[in-house]
Amino acid sequence: MQKFIHALSWAIGTFMAVTAFTLAVDVPVSQTAAAEKSAKKPMTKAFPHSQKCKRCHLRVFEEWEASAQSRSILSSPFRVSLERYRSSSGDEEGKMCFRCHAPSVLEYPEHTRVYIKEIESGDPRLDGVGCSQCHLIKDVDPEQHPPHPTYQLERTVFGSYKKPVENLAHQSVPTELYSQSQYCVTCHENLPGHENLPDLLGPWQKTETQKAGKNCQACHMPEAFGESANGERNRKISNHSFPGRFGKVRADAVEVKVETEVKGEESEVTVTVQSLVPHNLPLPHPGWSRVELDLTILGKNLRKAYGEKRYYERVFGAKDGNPTVFDFEAVKVLKDNVLKPEEQRVETFTFPTPKNAPSMDVIVTMTYAPIYGPDAFVKEVEQRAALGKKDRAFNPVQIIRFKENILLKDFKKAAG
Repeated sequence: MQKFIHALSWAIGTFMAVTAFTLAVDVPVSQTAAAEKSAKKPMTKAFPHSQKCKRCHLRVFEEWEASAQSRSILSSPFRVSLERYRSSSGDEEGKMCFRCHAPSVLEYPEHTRVYIKEIESGDPRLDGVGCSQCHLIKDVDPEQHPPHPTYQLERTVFGSYKKPVENLAHQSVPTELYSQSQYCVTCHENLPGHENLPDLLGPWQKTETQKAGKNCQACHMPEAFGESANGERNRKISNHSFPGRFGKVRADAVEVKVETEVKGEESEVTVTVQSLVPHNLPLPHPGWSRVELDLTILGKNLRKAYGEKRYYERVFGAKDGNPTVFDFEAVKVLKDNVLKPEEQRVETFTFPTPKNAPSMDVIVTMTYAPIYGPDAFVKEVEQRAALGKKDRAFNPVQIIRFKENILLKDFKKAAG
């Protein structure tokens, strides 16, 4: 009976998908006046909205919906940055930004104005980075700067599954590209238009992780057993929430070793940070991205006796020589101390030993820092965000936390 229900569910879902995809993709050219003038399909037909895919791929859709990718044109920092870019660069259509945040414009550059209006509405009806923007990519040219995707806008959907299930909604074609890091660097390696600036990832091709055959997808699209399509048998499928800054994968980003030495009136804490990721940490895009290493010392009655923060970041400089959080204003790098791929770094903190305390607590945390920058920028991001300061851009995201209690021998001697 259960098998019958699954089969019935699959059949109904397939019928709905066929109807949706046919309407979305295979509308005859003669049915619209616009199509009569051009061989190209309307953009919304060539790149169907992810809501249409949801009818058969509910689990994948729900994972994607919770991801940062689904908010590529929705996030407040992006909208503020786009407006700043359009007003200062002379590119009123924002094509450089949309290249990654809404790659449909690579095939339909005349639709950038449509995207701008949708974004300005505050409730876009178009996907920025959705199912079709990713799964219609047939190839990637790594020789271009940045790497350029080649789309095939037909009824073929590409992916990594070796034996895709036959269905009436679309043709599924497996390709090795979707299991390679080269697929991801299309948007995640370079700043568009800035060939003179260092790339975002660092020398990832030379890492031990890459040599061991682990690609980007191994961490950022981890496999689990489940349904790729509704009613389909369970098998290994890739997670589409793309964990990174958000998601459990961040807990595996670093290891820290903390050593404390009390030297009378002065103490020293040595923190050895081992990056476990095969790319820069953090990725220096957007320009306000940074990781915070915090040392907090608690003394008598658990009162804070000392605190110090250090930041791992890449600070860009604009034409006027001043720092900028906007990548598109960057012409040079003013500071670059991001953790390089798989780098080990030693940080030493020296501070006064807490007085009149039997012990001290040593607390070390690493977090993705919240958004920062000029007051006007941060304030505008807050105003544009539906949740204001509660928006995820303002929330620090903890990577790791260490706490240790250290006895203070001098206190014992004084007490005796």
